[in-house]
Amino acid sequence: MNECVFCKIVRKEIPSRVIYETNDVICFLPNKIEVYGHTLIVPKQHFADLYDIPEALLGKLVAASKKLAISYKSRIGAPGANLMHASGKDGEQSVFHFHFHLLPRFKDDGLKTWPNFPEIDIDADELLNKLKLE
Repeated sequence: MNECVFCKIVRKEIPSRVIYETNDVICFLPNKIEVYGHTLIVPKQHFADLYDIPEALLGKLVAASKKLAISYKSRIGAPGANLMHASGKDGEQSVFHFHFHLLPRFKDDGLKTWPNFPEIDIDADELLNKLKLE
């Protein structure tokens, strides 16, 4: 993906503030830091979203997320964390290269990351039957 901004960061064509890097994963500060310590966790290989990323690589991204969250607990005093992801246009994905946003959390930081869901009326058993994997 020659035009992908994250691929350009991986290839060092665009400068970035790298916090942690392995053979498979690169973690860096976004251009727009939303909260103190906000970090992007990105596979070096291009995969658009959750639907096409291999599970083994996904595991490496989660492991990097955990490593950073533990580090941020001591380095910047963040006792909590949110790990956020969006897949697909309808999922509000804006950069179509798989990534996580790690948001360090602090006591009384005022950040509300859980959406305010609209009320829905569903039959939970019917839904279970549609979703249950055999």
